[in-house]
Amino acid sequence: MSMLTGRTRKRFFQCLQITLILIFMAIMLVPIAWIGLAAFKQHVDVYQLKLLFTPTLENFRTVFEAPYFLGEKLKNSTIVASVTVLFAIPVATCAAYAFSRFRLRGQSALLVMILATQFVPAVVIVLPFFVMFRDLGLLDTLTGLVLVNLAIVMPFAIWMIKGFIDGIPVETEEAALVDGSSRLQVIRNIVLPMAAPGLVTAGIFCFIIAWNEFLFALILTSKKAVTLPIGLALFKAEEGDLWNLLAAAGIIIMVPMFVLALIIRKHFVQGMTMGAVR
Repeated sequence: MSMLTGRTRKRFFQCLQITLILIFMAIMLVPIAWIGLAAFKQHVDVYQLKLLFTPTLENFRTVFEAPYFLGEKLKNSTIVASVTVLFAIPVATCAAYAFSRFRLRGQSALLVMILATQFVPAVVIVLPFFVMFRDLGLLDTLTGLVLVNLAIVMPFAIWMIKGFIDGIPVETEEAALVDGSSRLQVIRNIVLPMAAPGLVTAGIFCFIIAWNEFLFALILTSKKAVTLPIGLALFKAEEGDLWNLLAAAGIIIMVPMFVLALIIRKHFVQGMTMGAVR
């Protein structure tokens, strides 16, 4: 009887677990499915909850035309996110290696200060950035957005990459140094290949953060350097929000993230495992 009760209880918890997983999946996937359907609907069909409708690609054509010009904003987002990663990962790798392998004066305090910058609300520092960029002539420029995104992602990248480098045995580097390799050769031939999954993982997160950044782009841009998240605010008309165009633009924003995740999923999973296991 007790064994039967135990089996019943186990099955109950298994069913409960599966039910909760399905609920959470529905919460995550239903909005994405709604956006996917709305992107191919006419404006009049968006407000009707029906799965059978005549699909159209007109929304995707419209968002790239006047007055929306989503193509220009797509180019700006791509440039800003790519250049941010291009500069952030090498610099963060050098800093992470120094923190991991050398004993610096005030190292612990410096690491805490770097981490503490992640807890400062963006709304607190956006005004100083605005004033500084206004004086430097960097308002509404891609350069200004890259600098802001570097300030946002660098602390995160340094801490993340440092965790991966900490997992590389120091003995491997010491053996190479004894054999006559220089420090740069050790970094290039040993550290970077072994930490490659971690670098890819950090690069993914940095790209996503820069790609989705909204507040700074909203305050620091107005016309020339407007990015995709800001461009979504343009889809308004006298009749209200143009949800079909918003959904089409949302698909365009999400697709690069899905494609990137599919291409490098192997490195992503391996990098997350390296960072978690010591």
